[in-house]
Amino acid sequence: MQERTIKYIEMESPIGPLVLGATAEGLCRVEFGRWADAKAGLREWSERWLGTREWVPGREALAAAEAQLTEYFRGERQVFDLLLDLRGTPFQTKVWHALTDIPYGGICSYKDIGRAIGSEKAVRAVGGANNRNPVPVIVPCHRVIGADGAMVGYGGGLDVKTFLLRLEGSIMI
Repeated sequence: MQERTIKYIEMESPIGPLVLGATAEGLCRVEFGRWADAKAGLREWSERWLGTREWVPGREALAAAEAQLTEYFRGERQVFDLLLDLRGTPFQTKVWHALTDIPYGGICSYKDIGRAIGSEKAVRAVGGANNRNPVPVIVPCHRVIGADGAMVGYGGGLDVKTFLLRLEGSIMI
């Protein structure tokens, strides 16, 4: 097996099935849905960012990620302690790292993230990077809302975003 192979599992969660993927460097993907439905898009993504389309089952490699997500969904974990292998543009990775600074139960706006990375006026670009977060939930892009407090798009759908924010006590609606 080549070093660039991505190991994956499919896990059940309160927000539906999730596909987790990891390289030797760390968790690289959390995808909403089932492997059968997501594999074509995941292979395209991995070819672009990792130079491989090879995904193989690998429960052992993803045991810690699965356990920590399970604890999070039970309300037993507020901070993830996982190695991440984030692949994106330099701007995107800067945004994703800033997202990890939003505390459990906290929310902020795209403008707040822009300010945190020194690009306050790049609100749309921050939104685009947020949308391309390869490891949602772990890198908490769900904690970003509109400047007016409105719920704005989420890859898993607004119902999933609402569920996650309620779980964390960020919203009471």
